[in-house]
Amino acid sequence: MSETNPAAAAVPAEAAPHRYTAAMAAEIEARWQDFWDAEGTYAAPNPQGDLAGDPGTVARPKKFIMDMFPYPSGAGLHVGHPLGYIATDVFARFQRMTGHNVLHTLGFDAFGLPAEQYAVQTGTHPRVSTEANIENMKSQLRRLGLGHDRRRSFATIDPEYYKWTQWIFLQIFNSWYDEDADRARPIDELVARFESGERPVPGHTRAWGELTAAERADVLGEFRLAYASDAPVNWCPGLGTVLANEEVTADGRSERGNFPVFKAKLRQWNMRITAYADRLLNDLDALDWPEAIKLQQRNWIGRSEGARVDFPVDGERIAVFTTRPDTLFGATYMVLAPEHPLVDKFTPETWPEGTHDVWTGGHATPVDAVAAYRAQAAAKSDVERQAEAKDKTGVFTGVYATNPVNGEQVPVFIADYVLMGYGTGAIMAVPAGDQRDFEFARAFELPIHCIVEPTDGRGTDTSTWENAFASYDAKIINSANDEISLNGLGVVEAKARITEWLEGRGIGEGTVNFRLRDWLFSRQRYWGEPFPIVYDEDGVAHPLPESMLPLELPEVEDYSPRTFDPDDANTSPETPLSRNADWVNVTLDLGDGAGPRRYRRETNTMPNWAGSCWYELRYLDPHNSEQLVDPAVEQYWMGPREGQPHGGVDLYVGGAEHAVLHLLYARFWSKVLFDLGHVSSAEPFHKLFNQGMIQAYAYTDARGVYVPAAEVEERDGTFLYQGTPVKREYGKMGKSLKNAVTPDEICAEYGADTLRLYEMAMGPLDVSRPWDTRAVVGQYRLLQRLWRNIVDESTGEVTVVDAEANEPTLRALHKAIDGVRQDLEGLRFNTAIAKITELNNHLTKAGGALPRTVAEDLVLLAAPLAPHIAEELWRKLGHTDSVVHQDLPVADPAYVVDESVTCVVQIKGKVKARLEVSPAISDDELEKIALADEAVVKALGGAGIRKVIVRAPKLVNIVPA
Repeated sequence: MSETNPAAAAVPAEAAPHRYTAAMAAEIEARWQDFWDAEGTYAAPNPQGDLAGDPGTVARPKKFIMDMFPYPSGAGLHVGHPLGYIATDVFARFQRMTGHNVLHTLGFDAFGLPAEQYAVQTGTHPRVSTEANIENMKSQLRRLGLGHDRRRSFATIDPEYYKWTQWIFLQIFNSWYDEDADRARPIDELVARFESGERPVPGHTRAWGELTAAERADVLGEFRLAYASDAPVNWCPGLGTVLANEEVTADGRSERGNFPVFKAKLRQWNMRITAYADRLLNDLDALDWPEAIKLQQRNWIGRSEGARVDFPVDGERIAVFTTRPDTLFGATYMVLAPEHPLVDKFTPETWPEGTHDVWTGGHATPVDAVAAYRAQAAAKSDVERQAEAKDKTGVFTGVYATNPVNGEQVPVFIADYVLMGYGTGAIMAVPAGDQRDFEFARAFELPIHCIVEPTDGRGTDTSTWENAFASYDAKIINSANDEISLNGLGVVEAKARITEWLEGRGIGEGTVNFRLRDWLFSRQRYWGEPFPIVYDEDGVAHPLPESMLPLELPEVEDYSPRTFDPDDANTSPETPLSRNADWVNVTLDLGDGAGPRRYRRETNTMPNWAGSCWYELRYLDPHNSEQLVDPAVEQYWMGPREGQPHGGVDLYVGGAEHAVLHLLYARFWSKVLFDLGHVSSAEPFHKLFNQGMIQAYAYTDARGVYVPAAEVEERDGTFLYQGTPVKREYGKMGKSLKNAVTPDEICAEYGADTLRLYEMAMGPLDVSRPWDTRAVVGQYRLLQRLWRNIVDESTGEVTVVDAEANEPTLRALHKAIDGVRQDLEGLRFNTAIAKITELNNHLTKAGGALPRTVAEDLVLLAAPLAPHIAEELWRKLGHTDSVVHQDLPVADPAYVVDESVTCVVQIKGKVKARLEVSPAISDDELEKIALADEAVVKALGGAGIRKVIVRAPKLVNIVPA
């Protein structure tokens, strides 16, 4: 290839046996990768040298750099995948060369649905296919020259890893959130309070010691941070599993597989992430994250202030949360989510006298109406239920509640636009001030009371209104009883007054609500971490003792969960583990004094997010079998420090798509571990950087079928595949789109260093960019010129000389050093490459042999970006130590500053002169020189000067009189 490549010099190939070619690159790269592995070049020592092979105490400042966990796909990598990995590798190499002890490694997030689905299709055990995929991915990544500390790598499917995932689950299970202390505490402390009588037992008049084991378990389940409950869940029949809210798309479908998702009531494990809502929100301020990601988390957490108000009904109380308690006098009906538990308690057998026909839905009894409507609502996703549909649906429950501020009897409906998962699952409807309530009221012939004075001239007669009137500025009207009046008040004052009134009567209180829901933590899959939980004959959950961890997955013949018709909501999960009776039903001595007993194991598994909630900690201390992480090691790598009050990883690079999934979950686990004293860092990732995507063109034929992009020709603005026109589209790169380019292909044609340079040079790291294989050659040429500036292509001998560089070369060199250092620090790799290219071109044009000092600095500048060729040239220059740990050159300020700069002189905004002046010139001196310039004097023509604006050293603007 090098013989015909335009990057080669105009010298016959036979006369250039030592030219940098793809074949030479492959040999150099393989050799140095083997050397780095053998020498442990990238091994990052822990502070006490307690990791195998560590030299001892570390004096250098640390830097912990991480990539988001990759999933080892069977399809392998395409060139879009390693973009972030190459970027973190460049940054890690830069940090090593600026005096840091760098921890940079990579593990594999290997549990999850893809491997399980592959196992179902092929009969191959998920571990077998996953481990094969890991080995393939390791090979591909190694070929890129990534400087990972391979001693620290692991996969989440390793039992010695998920032992600690299970251990963390048990810490969460055995904890509760103490709101007074604002932190998690061991559940035993809560039990001690119940036992002593210091804290009353909720829901019971008997003392703690008089409760049965099942009753105690139920009480503690209301406090535990990990708990099982019967609650509405996202059931996906097409996948045969339930999903967390974050795994359901805006279209109400599964993120993986795009199947319909329905609401169902099932007993599942949950994580009480809502207990941490305020801290998750507040601690965002101290993190160095993109504002867009912070905003997504803030919106997902969804904090809002308002009041809880109780509406009495048939001996029960319906609690609602409202951000506008000042509009209580305008509440004319209530709506409950169809799943609300109170509906079953108070729905009567017959319709009350005077029930409107439009309220009944045509059903003979409230029970029939509620059952039919519930079935209808269950077939819709949350998104569909909340969509602004033209026709409002609902049904009367047959009962009335009492509005606590005016005593009015208001009918209670169920409607699908109210969700059990948000707020209290019930709303007070104020149709005058909410468009959705307004439309519902009109559809069901319900009253509309005007309680905010309209400012748009429509008047207070709501019968003439075409829509609701919502305002935070208008005055409150028609809102008074014998004890309180809100009339004439603004919204803020009215909210405060009515809240105080409600609290004084015990019928409400000021409160804060969150959009965030507890994290659904169960999956009906095989390929996931087993729960370290067993159940006794009374159904009470017991944690396994630590000595029984890890609880390993059993070998099974059938990995498949039972899946169903994707559109059939009337189905329920059946897990693969439940079919393994010998594993499920066991006799164990849990060490609790009860002796050996029969138990039933939990047959759900943890979600694929579990292993990635804490993996940064395992990188620190990967072979520790006695504790989660050594406290001193964790403190060294992740503890709080100046500028990082919550601690965490120094740089975390990955996709923005994980904003409210992995990132929120990992923050929650970190805070629990911090509260319980297991770690010093309350946040997992201090600095987050979202890399863009590498995208590519794809082509479809007349049938809409994708054709191989590599075989498409462009002719006169049209695109042809085998002579037939095809349509071009731009977007993701992938196997299914037939536009994937593998890194192996590029490495084979140009070498890994060329691929690294091209991916980093394509544009800013945080911006998506199009892949163009034809453009890769540009970086290949750069490396060939770099090689040729130091090595004679005919003899292979180094051509540098022991001579001083001239001043122009020194200026070019030190400007490049200064710029490259700044760019690498700021992750601006594309501009760093541009500066290296500019320097290399200067040296090429200058001609002659390079001074040794210049050649060495050039190689060191290139080393973070193109490590293989840099290592080779460094050794050819006579050095015996690896280039990896050399100091990056430091610019001499005397050569960075220009000798002179061009100053533009304007008169009436038009350029009249250009002056070469010192960069350090003062405003006064520059003004004198400009006014004395011959061209400026001529342009003024003797006119007076009203004003001179000087911006030394680059601008003088003269305003004539």
